[in-house]
Amino acid sequence: MRKTALICCAVCATAGAALADFTPDRSVMSDAYWKIWTPEALAKMDADIEKYRKADASVDVAAPDGAEVAVEQITHAFFFGAHIFNFNQLGKSERNARYKELYASQIAPGKSLFNSATVAFYWRTFEREPLKPRFEEAAEDTEAFWNECKSPKTQPHWRRPPTDPVIAYLESRGVRIHGHPLVWGNNAWMTPNWLWDTFCPESEKRALEAATGVKVPVWDAKLPAGIKNVREHEWCRAWREIYGKLKGEEIARLVPSFLKAQNDFYEKRIRDIAARYGSRVDAWDVVNESATDFHRFGDRAVRGRPFDGSHYGPMPADYAFKAFLWAGKYLPKTAWFNLNDYASSAIVARQAKDLAAHGARIDSIGSQMHLFNPRESLNIMAGKGPTHLSPEGVAARFRSASAAGLPIILSEITITAPDLTPKGQMAQAIITRNMYRAWFSVEKMIGITWWNVVDDCGAPGEPSMSGLFTRDMKPKTAYYAMDDLLNREWRTKTVVKAHGGKVAFRGFRGKYRITWKGADGKEQSRLVDVK
Repeated sequence: MRKTALICCAVCATAGAALADFTPDRSVMSDAYWKIWTPEALAKMDADIEKYRKADASVDVAAPDGAEVAVEQITHAFFFGAHIFNFNQLGKSERNARYKELYASQIAPGKSLFNSATVAFYWRTFEREPLKPRFEEAAEDTEAFWNECKSPKTQPHWRRPPTDPVIAYLESRGVRIHGHPLVWGNNAWMTPNWLWDTFCPESEKRALEAATGVKVPVWDAKLPAGIKNVREHEWCRAWREIYGKLKGEEIARLVPSFLKAQNDFYEKRIRDIAARYGSRVDAWDVVNESATDFHRFGDRAVRGRPFDGSHYGPMPADYAFKAFLWAGKYLPKTAWFNLNDYASSAIVARQAKDLAAHGARIDSIGSQMHLFNPRESLNIMAGKGPTHLSPEGVAARFRSASAAGLPIILSEITITAPDLTPKGQMAQAIITRNMYRAWFSVEKMIGITWWNVVDDCGAPGEPSMSGLFTRDMKPKTAYYAMDDLLNREWRTKTVVKAHGGKVAFRGFRGKYRITWKGADGKEQSRLVDVK
């Protein structure tokens, strides 16, 4: 029997998978909200889901005419994903086990949600010292270390587990592996401190300062340990001042050793990662959040410069294009290349066309949607949310993204609860359910990736109430909404009758187990892909 209202969801939080059915309590949302998310709008989404996410299948079976044949979907072709940045870091073994159980290729209602996992390859924490990438697990990466750690957020490798054990685990579960990212200019999250500090000679630093009067900030050893130990805004401001005083060619003449080292290290990073993992990682965010630089120059890439005067700071010349060339050079052809960004879908689509026109292989466009602020969730509840999160807004956004003619991945999404009361949790669940329905109905959409699975496990500045689970891994109402949607409503399980040695059915794309009894009464089965 399906549960109703808020009380049952609270019961579900401590109950087993059998109590995981979900029914939204419409009363927590305003009438104005439901005037936006009308029955007609939801029906249009469902019709598009039927059209774009399902396929007809005809399967040979050695069953007599009229025999009942069980049809059960066991995997999704669509990528329902999440990042796995908190691997073994949740403080207790039972929490870690529940967290890891969420990732599996096979559908398991009440247990797994995600058949795709985004693995952290942020350069700053992946290679904290030059030439020492953190592939392998060290003592400080073990579950035992994190179980004893009293202040995990102050650790420089919080949310940044070594990649070997994570990838091995995901392989054991048959999960699609998505590496994030290979190239990104951001100096708070990506660029290692040592790149400028160690590989720009002091003579070049002094020459640049003498020519501009600007001192580029270096790593401050007095800052507390943690990911953001270089002030991004100070770095960016310094380089904006330098760009305002010198032309690119002049800067290149002053810091040639640094620019060469930077270029070489970027290429080496991709080469080393490719050598380690090859075809083991299925997809990559080859370049992350580069569209702002593309847009700064009138929606075009300026080629032929000695380096890229990115808004982040100096980057290898034409770095977005180079990133795809390096990825294509060192990674196998089976690897999926994604252009990931938070910028306007129309801008990213134009950037993708520009890169492809010059020879870059791009397999998909990654789009982001972060509902970080609880006040935004309150506004949505009141029917005052941003237009791009309405049914019409979602459709318009992805019409623009589709202009590139490429598949689309929602590579990072955040939906924050307004608070952790039963009402607040139900609001998060309803917003999640309706947004997923809107996204799943987009023709070119191939995947959706939830960002922070667990409350209070985001990066600094990210919300503490945006998880599907509380910090101690108790499921929130949004988890039950997701489980009900992904593992029940969007899962085909039926019984059909054989005719002429075949069965026909229509179902969600993915892998199926077909089971029947032959003329001798013995059970038979086969696996088939519905594409």
